[in-house]
Order: sequence, then C-alpha cells, then structure tokens
Amino acid sequence: MSRPRPRPRRPSGPTRLVAFNKPMDVLSQFTGDGHWPGLSAHLDMPGMYPAGRLDRDSEGLLLLTNDGKLQARITSPRSRTPKTYFAMVEGVPDDAALEALRAGVELKDGLTRPALVEQVVEPAWLWPRDPPVRFRKSVPDAWLRLTITEGKNRQVRRMCAHVGLPVLRLVRWSVGDITLEGLAPGAWRDVTPDKIM
Repeated sequence: MSRPRPRPRRPSGPTRLVAFNKPMDVLSQFTGDGHWPGLSAHLDMPGMYPAGRLDRDSEGLLLLTNDGKLQARITSPRSRTPKTYFAMVEGVPDDAALEALRAGVELKDGLTRPALVEQVVEPAWLWPRDPPVRFRKSVPDAWLRLTITEGKNRQVRRMCAHVGLPVLRLVRWSVGDITLEGLAPGAWRDVTPDKIM
C-alpha cells in the first residue's frame, strides 16, 4: 500500500526564490556529510529549500525557495522546465553523437526526451574550476551546450557517456529564464518567481 504524498509546504511569508551559483564539491543540501560541505557553508537561509539538485561534482545554478508548490513545479518532469548546461567532454563529438543526443538516448531508466545540443567554444564567462580539470595532451576535449526538459539522476553525464563523450566538467547555466549571469561561485541573488512559472 502506497503512502500518501506529503502536501507541499506553504511559505510563512511572501514566496521567495533565490539563484545560487553552487561551487564544485558542495552538496545540494544545507548540511554537510562529514566529507563534503553543504549549502550552509555559503548560505544562511532558514526556511529555504533547494528546488532540484546539482551533483557534488557539478557546478552552477541551483534554485532555492520557501514555497513547496513552487519547488514541486520546478522539479516536476511534467512541467518540462528547460535547463541548460555547458559540458566539457573528453573527445570531439561527431554528427552521429550530436544527433543521438538530439533524438533521445536509451538509459537504464528509460529513453531521454530529445535535447537541444550544439558544440560551442568554452564560455567566456566561465571561472577557473577548483580543483582544475585534469589535462591530458593526448586526448582532445570539446564543449557542448545542452538543454534538457527533465532531470533524471546524473542525466547529462549519462547521456554524454552513452554517445562516447565522458563529461569532464559540468556547469548548469539556466533553469527556465533564470541564468547564472553575474553570479560568481558561492554568490546568490533573489529572483522573481514569475521567471520560472
């Protein structure tokens, strides 16, 4: 017998939405796990919760809100909220790899929705990673810009690995109309919730 799903939290005050640039090696939860720090190393925001997550080894835009309904809408696959990532991959993508990502690839947990994918130059706004990506002279790398409308676990990494392009660095640039623009790693700003509706 399935348990009833908890009802989304209502905010005690006005709905608040925060854009945070999550650094590398920070967990998408407020408490650390004894090895990696949590969001509380950068944010003091009681009553705020991540709307979605970024893996410890991924960087970039993480949204937080005090409104459970908004949190559910942002994270629900049914909402098809577009999320754009920049991925540094090992190898040089060919047309077949890009077309496979655009069509959707079969992962262990099912077929992914089609993605918008293009090969791009390294973004000019990108900060140096700490720790740096391991450089190998004998193996070329490339940058991809990918937009997906779902959020399977480690989806972008698994999609790229499926077509022979292991991800070396992954940065989420945007969720809906909210972007990282002007946010240094560890910095945050309030954004209007209607940018995600």
